[in-house]
Amino acid sequence: MTGPDAAGHVGNERQQADRLAERLLAAHQRVRAAALPADEKGRVARRLIALTDASKHDVPRAAARLDALLADLDAGRVSPD
Repeated sequence: MTGPDAAGHVGNERQQADRLAERLLAAHQRVRAAALPADEKGRVARRLIALTDASKHDVPRAAARLDALLADLDAGRVSPD
């Protein structure tokens, strides 16, 4: 893409990545503060680290995975690795 659309597209992608970064930071803080047994907290932390790494390559997919992780936490579920 060239021209104004390209700049807008790149800007939008950057905004999505920035928003995801903020959400990931909040999720990391939430997991650190969670009242979970150590093994469960470790499992959730590893899951969060994996999706944080994936966010470098696919922001929309990482955002969807973060939504699923947060839904699990909200429901009191800790998914297996």
